[in-house]
Amino acid sequence: MLTEIFPFSFKLNTIAIAGASLWSLALYLGFFPVSEWVIEQLNRWFNFAERSLYTSNTEFEKTRKAREAQNAFYASLFSIVPFLLIGSLCNWGVEISLGRSWAISMGLLACMGCGIYELGRRDGQSPD
Repeated sequence: MLTEIFPFSFKLNTIAIAGASLWSLALYLGFFPVSEWVIEQLNRWFNFAERSLYTSNTEFEKTRKAREAQNAFYASLFSIVPFLLIGSLCNWGVEISLGRSWAISMGLLACMGCGIYELGRRDGQSPD
């Protein structure tokens, strides 16, 4: 097991991890325009921060496409962090109010509801 390779012991609360992950997925799907905005802002920030590392403009332009693609990938990966934090708070709220046994069930219901909402939102935006 993974916890046996460390010289110290710790317990992982798998119910909390699963519940927070389900809630973060539900929030990511339910607030998809916000997640796109977060990705865009992170991408802009990564590109700006990396531009300050180069002193010559020719060296910067030489590898620009590859770096921008890499920054877009990193931005999409890091965009889940705020949703994980808020999802953890939602999961904690459900555990406190309804009990630990409802945490996974409410996370699944939230994922299904937000997924159906996102499908309907995209269908409503598509030109007929």
